[in-house]
Amino acid sequence: MQPTIVVRGESISEVPPEQAVFSVTVTARGRDKDTVLTQLTERAAVLRAALDGYGEAIERRETGGVHVFPEFKRGTDRPAGWTGNVDTTVTVTDFTALGEMLPRLAGLDQVAIAGPWWQLRPGSTASSEVRRAAIADALDRAREYAAAVGSTIDRLVEISDEIGGGGGFHSKAARAAMAADTAGLELDPQVQTVQASVIVRVTITDPDLSL
Repeated sequence: MQPTIVVRGESISEVPPEQAVFSVTVTARGRDKDTVLTQLTERAAVLRAALDGYGEAIERRETGGVHVFPEFKRGTDRPAGWTGNVDTTVTVTDFTALGEMLPRLAGLDQVAIAGPWWQLRPGSTASSEVRRAAIADALDRAREYAAAVGSTIDRLVEISDEIGGGGGFHSKAARAAMAADTAGLELDPQVQTVQASVIVRVTITDPDLSL
């Protein structure tokens, strides 16, 4: 049976984010359901117009849900009032525009902002590059092990993701502060740490155990 080497390869890389995602919630409250619906529609239209003004800086925006529900006082079945909200998720690629966008949107009537969350694009080349680097690391280790016994790599048998560590990325902490002399936010986009680990199995030529 031909000798076999099984090695683990890994790679870690820090890259800038490619997208920023934040959510905007528009809210309306009142005693009358129809009034709440009217206010909610008007405020959502104002938000939409504000987002329209940023053009290509916004890559995607999605309405996640519209909620209108009664509020009850304890001990009664009759609504004391109504609350409505509309959630919109916004994906931005222009981070300079993002710094201007967030405080402007937050200043709209009955609007709440959450985020931003920084990320790479789905299928980003950064992920594939780090996987290739992990494979190269594994092959380098296999060559070192083979050379240590007077052998060389003969044939690649298998490459697989390490269970629980095949790849992924996470963000480092970021700073976001209101600039003293501008109407925008100074944003430090979160660095994305991309990592991958693989298992490589190779066969080697007959070792020279006389070394």
